[in-house]
Amino acid sequence: MTMVNFADIYSFAPYHLLLASVGIVIILAHWAPRFVSTREPAAAPLLILLGMASYWLVPGLPEFPDPRHAPKPWEIVSELTVIIALFTAGLRLDSLGPWKKWGATARLLLIGMPLTILTVALMGSTIGGLTVAGAVLLGAVLAPTDPVLAGDVQVGPPQEGKEHPVRFTLTTEAALNDGLAFPFVYLGIIIALQGLHPEGWLAEWLAVDVAYRITVGALMGTCGGWALGQVLFNVPRHAVLADTGSGVVAIAGVLLCYGSTELVEGYGFIAVTMMGLTLRRIESAHRFHRRLHDFCETIEHALTALLLVALGHVLPVLFADLTWTHVLMALILIAVIRPIAGWISLVGSDLSGRDRLIVSVFGVRGIGSIYYLCYAGTHIEFTNELDLWVLIGLSILLSTMLHGFSIGRVMDKIAD
Repeated sequence: MTMVNFADIYSFAPYHLLLASVGIVIILAHWAPRFVSTREPAAAPLLILLGMASYWLVPGLPEFPDPRHAPKPWEIVSELTVIIALFTAGLRLDSLGPWKKWGATARLLLIGMPLTILTVALMGSTIGGLTVAGAVLLGAVLAPTDPVLAGDVQVGPPQEGKEHPVRFTLTTEAALNDGLAFPFVYLGIIIALQGLHPEGWLAEWLAVDVAYRITVGALMGTCGGWALGQVLFNVPRHAVLADTGSGVVAIAGVLLCYGSTELVEGYGFIAVTMMGLTLRRIESAHRFHRRLHDFCETIEHALTALLLVALGHVLPVLFADLTWTHVLMALILIAVIRPIAGWISLVGSDLSGRDRLIVSVFGVRGIGSIYYLCYAGTHIEFTNELDLWVLIGLSILLSTMLHGFSIGRVMDKIAD
């Protein structure tokens, strides 16, 4: 009698083992917290931590690409995630007026973010020993509040009406500061290529990377949102496309807007934010806006889960170069620089002291930082690239843990 060799039948393909492991991690991150709390689970930190655990506990698991040596896959996936998140953030805002309520957002963008970039850059060059280019890039990459992982502090879905000043400020800040951080990413690249000689590049940087690219991004997004609105709601009037409930066309419009903006050298992140804001104003009471938001959010959550599991899986590799200096710098950023910069920028705003504190503290670092560092890494080799990746990975881990496990209770204290 021939014996069956079960090892031949049940051979474990590494790829299938990877799929199963990712599936288990995502389910556990969303399900396990339900045993201790009925509130929405803080899945982001758990996805990273369980991704790290899979690196150590699951033998034979294929490794995700190391972003230091293969940044392109990380750049593409994180870019797509941020695009969807920014468009969705624009869709969430039911009301843009009165303009007075934008005061806190403007202060965070025009005062808080540059102050954060400057302070982080100074910390990187002094405590971290980074080059000037590396320090500027570190500041630009870590300054923005992430539109992806800050979803728990943002306003509710369209037509829900939950737009507390704290939620409105954090939503609009996260929606706009990713695009506005891009000039400083370019600044780091320029300094790395041309050196610290501003007489040779400052005028062009201000004219092209600041004025032109921001303006083009805003115009392209506004025009793209209006055009998509006509396609969805008005033309042809007798058979409105939005009545079909399909969000695929809208997503195609977002990709068209982003790609065409980048083709004319504008900031695509600004464009898709403006597109969401503009589209939401067209037929604002139509139920399609809520369905489109939910559709986009589902895509965003799926991509985010995959990215965070992958990040957790590569963190042990990145942390092989971890030092106490990296830990100190990450803690200073999250616990000192962002809160103080946010607080200073909001002095004189209409927010109460408690609300100002919440906005200042809960500036989550996340997926946008991965994209920016990957983008820079595909354009130039930075002297301090290894240090930058360690700092980015550690900052995201600490931020998601500190903010993710506390935000639910804090946001319960503000009146929706």
